[in-house]
Amino acid sequence: MIKKALLLAALAFGLAACSSSANKDANQADSENQPSLNEMETDTTSVKVEVKTTVGDFTVLLYGDTPIHRDNFLKLVTQNFYDSLLFHRVIDQFMVQGGDPDSKKARPGQMLGNGDLGYTLPAEIKYPKHFHKRGALAAARTGDNVNPERRSSGSQFYVVTGRTFTGDELKNMQLQMAFQQLADADMPRIRQMQQAGDRAGLQALQEELVQKAEAKVAAGEGPMTEEQVKVYSTVGGAPHLDGQYTVYGEVISGMDTIEKIEKAKTDSQDRPKEDIRILSMKVVE
Repeated sequence: MIKKALLLAALAFGLAACSSSANKDANQADSENQPSLNEMETDTTSVKVEVKTTVGDFTVLLYGDTPIHRDNFLKLVTQNFYDSLLFHRVIDQFMVQGGDPDSKKARPGQMLGNGDLGYTLPAEIKYPKHFHKRGALAAARTGDNVNPERRSSGSQFYVVTGRTFTGDELKNMQLQMAFQQLADADMPRIRQMQQAGDRAGLQALQEELVQKAEAKVAAGEGPMTEEQVKVYSTVGGAPHLDGQYTVYGEVISGMDTIEKIEKAKTDSQDRPKEDIRILSMKVVE
């Protein structure tokens, strides 16, 4: 049986753990700073970028079918924007996050994660083709409560480390994901009930959506594909993020470096106690 969380939680499902600016509305992008990438959106070329850090190197493949994120990332690479920035948020068995411009000259213990470039990127969520498997590269963003379009940070990114999941865990997760999809589709009615203070109506709708979610999964119509189930049970990842954030690449070599970053000792804000910096990035053949 799926855990019956309050429907109110559906309004803020975007995980704060990967938010890029918790106190800013990501939809209020500065149009003057927004990159002009539309003319290149038909380019489906994937591109490799080598990332050198203070603890080792790794290479990412930027997907050609997420061209806005690919081209924005490449623009920042050619501008040397990422040079000297920190991996400012690291959570073991979850992800490592970087790209906050405020981290370049950050003081020891300084809280990070709210830095941005004054613009956001439209979501390019290609789910289930691209999902949060171990090594996936994705864009950080603010939560759904202030960013219902799920627009991405202009610079902050994360690499998934995650963990492996049992069959029962994946089944329960599929139930929760199916419930979330149904709740998203019914969000106008949910908001209407919340505004009216109709707690009984919300409870009844919640029970209805739970039953529908259970029926979908039992019929083999769950949100996860067979490939996802196989990957999450053997390689690992963070399936609870699927469909919520733009995955626009993956680590193709140097995952051992990501593992070193993942295992760094951190403070109460998940910032590594010893700075881990990006030294440089460059496009490679």
